[in-house]
Order: sequence, then C-alpha cells, then structure tokens
Amino acid sequence: MDKNMQMKVDMAGCLEYEKVKEGLLDHAKSYLGREHIRALMPVTDQGLIERWLEESAEAVKLIEHGASVPVPALDGMETMAAGLGKGFLLTVSELGVIVKFLENTAQLKRFMSRKESIAPQVTSYALSLYELSEIRLEIERCIRHGAIDDGASPELAKVRKKIAIAEERLKKKLESTMQRYRSYLQEQVISMRGDRYVIPVKKEHRKLVAGSVLDESASGQTVFIEPAETASLTYELSALRAEESREETKVLGLLTDLVESHTQEIRLNLETIGHYDFLFAKAKYGLSIGGRTVEIGSDGRTRILRGRHPLLGAHAVPLDFEIGESYRALIITGPNTGGKTVTLKTVGLLTMMVQSGLMVPAAEGSRFSIFHSVLADIGDGQSLEQSLSTFSSHVKNVIRILDEAGPSALILLDELAAGTDPGEGIGLSIAVLEELYRRGSTVIATTHFNEIKRYAEAAEGFENARMEFDVETLRPLYRLTIGEAGRSYAFQIAAQLGMPAGIIARSKAITYGPAAAAGEAGGSSAASSSAGAGLVSLEEALQGPDREGAAGAGPSAGQRQQQPVRRGKREAARELQAEFEIGDCVWIHSQRRTGIVCGLADERGNLLILIQKEKVKINRKRLSLYIEREQLYPEGDYDMDIVFESKEVRKKRKMMSKRHDESVMIIHPPQGE
Repeated sequence: MDKNMQMKVDMAGCLEYEKVKEGLLDHAKSYLGREHIRALMPVTDQGLIERWLEESAEAVKLIEHGASVPVPALDGMETMAAGLGKGFLLTVSELGVIVKFLENTAQLKRFMSRKESIAPQVTSYALSLYELSEIRLEIERCIRHGAIDDGASPELAKVRKKIAIAEERLKKKLESTMQRYRSYLQEQVISMRGDRYVIPVKKEHRKLVAGSVLDESASGQTVFIEPAETASLTYELSALRAEESREETKVLGLLTDLVESHTQEIRLNLETIGHYDFLFAKAKYGLSIGGRTVEIGSDGRTRILRGRHPLLGAHAVPLDFEIGESYRALIITGPNTGGKTVTLKTVGLLTMMVQSGLMVPAAEGSRFSIFHSVLADIGDGQSLEQSLSTFSSHVKNVIRILDEAGPSALILLDELAAGTDPGEGIGLSIAVLEELYRRGSTVIATTHFNEIKRYAEAAEGFENARMEFDVETLRPLYRLTIGEAGRSYAFQIAAQLGMPAGIIARSKAITYGPAAAAGEAGGSSAASSSAGAGLVSLEEALQGPDREGAAGAGPSAGQRQQQPVRRGKREAARELQAEFEIGDCVWIHSQRRTGIVCGLADERGNLLILIQKEKVKINRKRLSLYIEREQLYPEGDYDMDIVFESKEVRKKRKMMSKRHDESVMIIHPPQGE
C-alpha cells in the first residue's frame, strides 16, 4: 500500500489501537490472515475505506445467513510455499499438504459461487482462485495413504516386485537356518541390525554357527550373528531397495516440477485466501463488539451516536458526540474518573478503526470524518528514565503535535495546564488551542480550569461540554453533554472517599472564604445572622497567597455561575465584560498578587484595579476572581469610598457637600496602565 495513503498517528499506543488488532488476531485462521492484521493501519483514501467497509458489511451478511465460510487454515503451507522455486524436492508429506490446500481452494470457490447474490463484492475475489485439479489428481494417483504408490511409475512397480520376491527367499532361508541351529540359539527370534538380518546365538556356541557377529547383548551371554548362507540374499535385497529409492526420488521430482510449474497460481490462491481470512476476521470481530459500518466523509464533521469503546464491552455507557458543524474545538470538563479521558480515547480509536475499514460499536446514523493524522497527548507521561516531569512530558508531546498539526488533523489533548503553575499553564494552553484552531485542526481537549472553560465560551469555533455527575450520589454518570461547562466536584468526591471533615471545611474556607464555607457547612444561626460573620478583612485579601501560584488555579467555585444553556458569542462576550463587580478582590496573574476592582471594564476590557493605594488599568484577561465583594463587605448599602479613598479625601468630600470653599480641592493622581 502507498504510504502516502496511510494516516499519520502520534502516540497511537495511548489510543490502544494495537489492542484492537490483538482482538482481530483471535479471529484469524491462517498465517497470511494474521500477517494482514499485523500490517493493518488507518488510511486516508475515502474510496478505499468505503470499499473496505462494504466488504465488511457483505462478510457479516454471509455469516448471519448461517453459513460456515470454509476459509482454509493453510496449515503447513507457509514453509512449503517459501521453498517453491528454490530447488528443494517436495516430500511426501508436503505433497499431501498441497492436495489438502487444493481441495480446500476448490471448496471455497464453490461456496462463493453460490453466494454471489448475497455478497457480490466479496464473492468476486473467488474468481481469481485456481482449482488446479490436474495437480491434485496426479499427486493423489502417485501418493496414497502417506506413501508413494506402486503405480506411480512402471520402473517403481518392477523393482518393488523384485523386492517382494527377494524378501520371500530371504525369509525362507532364515527359517531353515534357524531350524538347523535351533539347539545353539538363545531364542527362536529373527531381528535386524541396521539393514541386515541376525539370529541370537548363545555365546559358547558362536563358533559353531557360520556367519558374521554383528552385535552382543548387554550381559554378554548372547551374540547376534548374520548367517553366511543369508548374506548374499541380504546384499541383493539392499541393492534392490537402493534402486527403489532412486525411482521414488524420480517420482517426487516429477511431482515437484508439476507443482512448481504452477507456482504463480498457487501463490495467487494463497493471497486470495489470506485476504478472505483477514476479511472474515474483521467481520467476526465486528460482530463480537456489536459493530456496524458507518457513513464517512472528508469535511471534518463527525457524529457518533451511542458509541462505545470496543475494549470496555457492551456494558459501557454509550457516547453521543458531535463536532465539525458550528464548532471545530471542544473543551470537555467534569470530575476526575468521570469519563473525560475515555471520551477522548473513544473518539480517537473509533476514528482510526473506521479508517482501517473496521466496523465500530455505534448506532445507525453515526458519521465519521476522514483525518490525515490523529495526534494525541493522553496520560501524565511522567518518566523517571528520561527525567521528565508530567508538565515536561506534556510540552514535548504538544511540540510534536504542533509540528504535524494542520487541516484534516484530529488533535486529542488530555488535562490542559496540568503539572505546572496554573496561571502560566492556562495561558500556554489557551495559546496552543488558538494556534491549533488557526491551523484548521479539529481539537478535543479536557481540562479542570475555569479560565479555559470561559475562553471556549467566548471564542468563535469553540464549544464547551461536560461529563454528567450525580450530585446526590456523588457518582459520575459517564454521559457527555455538549453546550455546557462542568465542575470538578473535588470536595464532594474527597469527602465521599473518606477525607476528614475538618480538612474539607478548611479547604472550602481557603477556596471560598470563611463565610461561604460556613454557609455550605450549615453554620450556626448566630454566626449566619451576624452582620460581620465570616467576612474576610481587606488586609487579608490584599495580602494574597503565601505560596507561589496558590490562587492562580482560577476563580473560586463560589464565582457567579454560568448559564447551563449555550449562549451566543456576542452575549457571552458582553457577560465577560461584566463578570467582575466593583469591590471584588481579584488575582493579578502577571504580578502574582491581589487587587480590588474600583472601576468596571471599558470597551477594551480594561478594569481599574486598586493595588496598595494605587489605581492601575489591567485587562480582564489577566485577572481571575479571588474573593467576591459579598464576602469582603457587610450586607446592605456599604460605602465603597471607605475602601477606595483616603480618610483625608473623604473628609474633604464631606466638607464640599456642605458648602463651597475654593481652598478645598481633591486632586486625583494619574491612573497607571
């Protein structure tokens, strides 16, 4: 096959394509069928893929019609076929293999001729099978019951007749000799040493028997003597047997020449039978996984209905998946063990299977696009031997992917921004997603980070999806919902797995703030009714996290929730402009510190942020919500001037509200960028 037609695959092992091929091998009968399977790779030629899928569908029809397809196992043919045309003489057993092979070939050809109406394309291959009945009949005439027959040649028949006469004469001579020497014999038995007949003589009488001593018993009490009167007959018989061997070799030579004169036809038969074995192995494997043939195209549109990973069995939760219509990049979120990685592997593996001409476990109406490459970064890839961290491994994989990415590439990225500082990892991940999309690739990625979810919500051509989670039982449902971003449910899962309640409470306090944590934990009524209960001080908010990157993991889970229904891109962009409120404490990624929002975003998305009494304009893309204003200030109409203006300015403003005084002025310092 032209290598230009093969799909380029990077990190194919993580998609378990080879395990699918192992499943195919279980259904192959012959060495040639197994060779086809081992060489199998996805291709990119749509016409070829469609023909392969049509063949698979026809093969399934033949099997489902209750027909036991007589595909030969080709036992013994591998070694025999390898020696054809190389000057080797075929043995009797090898000629027997040829006869069995030709019988099976004829049986397969007859079978296919009767099934042409059911599977026209599959049965058409049988037209290239040669029955070679003249070879089979000649071998059967010459070889019977595993030996060369007397009638194989006139010369062989003559010499064998002479051998029979010589053996009879020798037998009679031996019997008379034993009668003459019976009193000297240890027992009345004729045996052989090599190709010579001997009688057992007591050691003390050996000089009384004329002949040659050829052997002696272990005890030394018996010697085995070839009688002198039988020696000439033995030599005569040996000469006749040598002549017989020469005649048998002539017969084998003639049969070998006959077989080798049809070497091309035999090899074509082998090739056709190997293809049939491969074809029906694909059909049997497809039936074993509940597979079907699907529609294919080359426009980037993929629609999987009730698809299952073939290695997970029939009890796996079916996947409904779609990409390539209104969006070409899908960001999947949800809890750990929720099925995100399985979704990536299922889409990638089913795509490779379809482009290998294999049936896939998916419902009718499923459609797959043809990709020229499948590039994946799945798993943490940490390597002690290569001294690679999880992050380093991800980066190396992504660099390889970027080298190959382009139009008609399917990119699968697992756990974006994992293994490094979240703030920088998120920025790097979004930049990679932008570049892959710009190159025209189809991208499916998983993540836990809110910034990447929000990017997918706003960016054209991107879409969010989530793995469903039962919040009551805290169990993943393994169902994918496209159009909604998911949550990680880290605290709920950790609590269910036995994490101490105190640690869970402290985690919520760190993440959400003491008030939100107390509210979720169902705090006391006294605490909840107190105006100042659970409020984080401004000094604490401005102090920021002690550890590098501790707050860079994205907005708190108490952040204003996204609408569950997919919104238009313009509406999403307007919401992003208004996602912060005056008084919110935000994390500034570039400065690795916190600030307070004192001015809403302008048309460019720049907000006014108070940082240690200095007001600075910062674009919203560089910010993440750290603590909401509701957690920082008492409920009600709180005077935000207390936060943003000095005591002196507030005093002047109060004086100016009472009377006009030209000597009282408020001068605002310039606002930095």
